[in-house]
Amino acid sequence: MTARPTARPLLAVAGATVAALVLGACGGSSSETGATASTSQSSGALSHVHGLGVDPADGRVYVATHSGLYTVAEGQKPKLVGDRKDDFMGFTITGENTFIAGGHGAPGSDRPGNVGLIETKDAGRTWASRSLSGEADFHSLDSAKGTVYGYEGGRIRVSKDLKSWDDRATPEALDLAVNPSGEKLLATTAQGVVTSTDGGRTFAKGAEPVQAFVSWPAEKSLFGIDTSGKLSSSADGGKTWKELTTVPGGQPQALTAVTADHILAATMTGVYESRDGGKTFSELAPLAS
Repeated sequence: MTARPTARPLLAVAGATVAALVLGACGGSSSETGATASTSQSSGALSHVHGLGVDPADGRVYVATHSGLYTVAEGQKPKLVGDRKDDFMGFTITGENTFIAGGHGAPGSDRPGNVGLIETKDAGRTWASRSLSGEADFHSLDSAKGTVYGYEGGRIRVSKDLKSWDDRATPEALDLAVNPSGEKLLATTAQGVVTSTDGGRTFAKGAEPVQAFVSWPAEKSLFGIDTSGKLSSSADGGKTWKELTTVPGGQPQALTAVTADHILAATMTGVYESRDGGKTFSELAPLAS
């Protein structure tokens, strides 16, 4: 396995907490990864979450972590999917039993430090390389209308076939979200949420409040979570926001709104689920301290 890449460049000083999230998302050394995985397995808890999703085939919740992909359910211990304990970074579910991801090969595996874009069509049991193996490190992925949007190497990269990529704008971003129609792309930055109406080629000036992660399950239901864990919603694509609640556990690690009512969030203490549009949350699984 090749050496792990260095962390993304820091964002502007005004967004120091967002910058800290960026650094945290990149993980540590191979030895630290092994220690983290050991702690997680011995405690029956997850650690260092990078992505969340629900498989429409069966409704199972998936958690992409620093040491593998897991399924979680309330009252049950997290279960590792397959035997691949890679560092899953960018992660999103694109269809029934079909997920895409980026990240780093596990220490001691024969996979490269940057796995490029990988895909599974059997709900995470096996994965195949689609492109950029050994080259790209996707930290955020989203899709709409058959087009995949990724944030990799400080740039927006777009693909319709998972093989060829069009490189576009270079915002200093943490997370991406595309609306269901594929007409607007958002990126979270230290200056606020920035919006693109041309597929990520250009972005308008950032709009406050600053959000760490965003998710857009329906045209009039956009969700954002700030660096303290405060969840908000927007019915107008991020122009205005309504505060909903604070997700337990403080600083967030991931956010996915499956529908306008069903929301998943990971913070420093656990993976949480809301079934009432973000008004209340219950814990699905704890995170190792």
